[in-house]
Amino acid sequence: MAKYVYNQEAVENLKLSDTSILDRLIDFESARAAHLNKEHGKKDKRMSIKEAIATFVQDGDIITDGGFSYVRTPHQAFHEIIRQGKKGLQMIGAPNTNQSFQIVYGTVGYSHNSYVGVEMRGIDKSYDRMLKAGRVKIISEWSHGGVALGFKAAQLGTPGVFSKQMLGSDIVRYNPYLKVMQNPMRDEPDPVVFIPALYPDVSIIHCHVADKYGNAYIYGPAVNDLAVAAAARKLIITAEEIVPEADIRYNRQGQIIPFFYADAVVEMPFGAVPGNMPGCYYWSRQWWEKLIRYGGVSEEQMKQVLDEWILGTKDQFEFVDKLGGAKWISEARRQTKAAEGDNEDIDFSYEEYTLTHDSGLYY
Repeated sequence: MAKYVYNQEAVENLKLSDTSILDRLIDFESARAAHLNKEHGKKDKRMSIKEAIATFVQDGDIITDGGFSYVRTPHQAFHEIIRQGKKGLQMIGAPNTNQSFQIVYGTVGYSHNSYVGVEMRGIDKSYDRMLKAGRVKIISEWSHGGVALGFKAAQLGTPGVFSKQMLGSDIVRYNPYLKVMQNPMRDEPDPVVFIPALYPDVSIIHCHVADKYGNAYIYGPAVNDLAVAAAARKLIITAEEIVPEADIRYNRQGQIIPFFYADAVVEMPFGAVPGNMPGCYYWSRQWWEKLIRYGGVSEEQMKQVLDEWILGTKDQFEFVDKLGGAKWISEARRQTKAAEGDNEDIDFSYEEYTLTHDSGLYY
């Protein structure tokens, strides 16, 4: 007998004869056991990104990240996952934009999607191509708010939440985890969606600063990160800087992830490169434009770019050197401050990449 009862129509639409691949995302018992087994004392959890990925990311894991799209995303940790050749991962997120690179290398094989795209540059052509080729399979579709509520339910320790999210769409027909039912608090017909608590196996969250125990500070919006930190069975914190615990305690106000959620702490300056790290550096638009305009044409060209920038570098420092080194760092710092309104005189223009002229990308 199946342990969980899924939306049967959605399972049939997915053509899943074996629903066990769906189980871990909503498996409260194993998630609770993982949380109880975490180190609840103050322990030095510092390690390298190689060690953190090797220890806490296993083939077949359900993985999610922090930040939003290309903002404060742990890109460099994902690059290490690719370098280590992990396989069969399921990716979930709101949005779920940071999986395409991993699908190219066979690292991610399944998607729990709320959105996949390249922001103002349209659809993710690489993801679209690989989906049609069967390189990745979508096993659940969500709204942004639906995923967020699932993570929040896990953070609160509840079986799930009732919501009006997704009722106006066909998502409820194609998501095996969702149940449409009558609002138990109303007599007249009043449909609601039951969204179960969602428990990823591992989350990687890139923060501005952290201490050696895992207390971590986020400057700016936390998005879903506080809920995801609590929901995940395993949590890897990467940070621009490791600071004393007293700095977190007395000097940081706002979004704090408490230490007892963390399993690993990695000091990783430029860990969000080539994305944006608010207050630290702006995203490399030139890099993304070549990736989309050149790499988006075919899998061969996409892999050519990624081989150069991921497999062709050993860490974030080599990546930054290829972007332009100290000159890129200086400009990226000025641009992120300007983007936050601190300096109105910064010139954001740059030489755009075209298919007929490779400018060398950067500076």
